[in-house]
Amino acid sequence: MKNIIIFGLLSIALLLDANAQGDGYIMKDGKRFFVMGSYYLPNEDAMFKDMVNAGFNLFQCSSKADLDRVHKAGVQGWIPLPLGEGDSPRFKELVNAVAGHPALAVWEGPDELVWGFTAFSGLYRTQNIHKTPGEWNRLTPEALRYSREQSAIVMPNVAKAVAYVRSADPNNLQVWINEAPRSDIGYVWQFMDIIDITGCDHYPISNLIPEGRTKPRKEIKSTGKITERWTVASRGKPVWMVLQCYSSHELGVLDDEVYGKRPAAYPSFAESRYMAYDVIANGANGILYWNLRFLTSDPFRQSLYALTREFNALQPFLTTDPKPISITTHLPEQDANNRVAGTARQYGRDWMVALVNESDTTQHAAIVSGLDLLNGQQLVELYGEDEVTVKNGKIFVRLKPFEVKVYATRKKWETADKRGREYPGS
Repeated sequence: MKNIIIFGLLSIALLLDANAQGDGYIMKDGKRFFVMGSYYLPNEDAMFKDMVNAGFNLFQCSSKADLDRVHKAGVQGWIPLPLGEGDSPRFKELVNAVAGHPALAVWEGPDELVWGFTAFSGLYRTQNIHKTPGEWNRLTPEALRYSREQSAIVMPNVAKAVAYVRSADPNNLQVWINEAPRSDIGYVWQFMDIIDITGCDHYPISNLIPEGRTKPRKEIKSTGKITERWTVASRGKPVWMVLQCYSSHELGVLDDEVYGKRPAAYPSFAESRYMAYDVIANGANGILYWNLRFLTSDPFRQSLYALTREFNALQPFLTTDPKPISITTHLPEQDANNRVAGTARQYGRDWMVALVNESDTTQHAAIVSGLDLLNGQQLVELYGEDEVTVKNGKIFVRLKPFEVKVYATRKKWETADKRGREYPGS
C-alpha cells in the first residue's frame, strides 16, 4: 500500500507542469464577468429567457447541443467531467466533443470529490464501505485506510485527466472542483496544484422562521466563516460558492428518507442577499445556485431573480480587485464572532462599498477606513435611504443584525426592476 501511495504522489508531481492558472472570472467577447451561475438549464425557453434576463450568465451543460443553446442566448456554459477516471478513451471523447466551443467557459470536475471518499453518508448507508455511521468524523482506522487507498487512485487520475484537458483545449479554460463545506482540507490540497478554482456548497436554511421574528435567521451566520475556510483550502486560488435556492423538503424526490419530512423553508430575499454579499466580502470570486430544477415556489424564484438583477447591475465592480479597507466596530466591540465584513471596489470614477453585519447584534458604530481617495464625496445606499460622507478616509455606518448595506457614488448602479425584493421567506 505504501508503494501505491508514493507512486500516486509522484504521478501527480510529474503532471504539475501542465497546470493553467486563472483569476476565477469568465471571459466573453474580451470582457471579464463575475459568475452568477445555475446548475439547472431549463428545458422551457421562457424560463431560460427569464433567467438570462435576470443576470444568470453561466449554466451547467451536458452536451454540445446545450452549449449551442446557451451560446444562442448570449450566455455561457460549463461541462462536468469525470476527472476521477483519468485520461480514458471515454474521457478523451467527452473533452474532444466540446473543446473550443465558443460558449464553453469552464470545465467542472466531480462534485464533492474528496467528500465522496471520506465523509459521504452513502459510504455507510448504501455502499457498505463504512460499517457504522460517522466513521470519518471519528477518524476510525478503517475510514482513514479507505481514504488513503482511494486518494492514491483518484488523485493521479485527476492529474492525468486535467493534463489531457490542458492539451486538448485551445482556449486553456479554467478547471473547477466544488466540494462540501467540511471536506478534508488535506486531501483538497492534493488537487489544488492541479486545478484552478474550488469552493463549496452552503445551504443553511432548513427551518421555518420563528413566529414574530422579522430579522434573518441566525443560521446564515455561518456563511462568512465557511467562505473564509475555503479561501484557506484554495491556497490563494479563486473560490466559487454555491448558495441555496430551494427548500430542503423539495429534495425529497432525491432522498425521501433524509429530506421528505422537512418543512417548506425558503430563504427570504434579505437572507439570500446576506449570503451573496457575505461570500464576496470574505473572498469569493463567483456565486452559483443548486438546484433550481426542484424549486416549486414562484415567489421565492422571483426573489432570487431580484438578487441576480442587483448583481448584474454591479458587474463592472465585481470584476475588479478589492481595495484595501479596514472595518472596526464599537458598541459592541469587534471580535471573531461579532464583526462587520466588507469589500470596496472601484470602476473608473465610481466606487462601491458593501458591508455585512455578520452578528445577531445591532452595530451602532462601524467605521470603514481606507477610503482616502473619496474624501469629501457622498456615498448613497443602493436600495436604501442612507447617505454617508467620506471624511479623513472614513465613513461611519450603523447596521441592524445581519443587515447588508451597499453604498455607491451614484444611484445609477441600482437596477430599475425591483420586483421580488420584499419576499419574506418561510
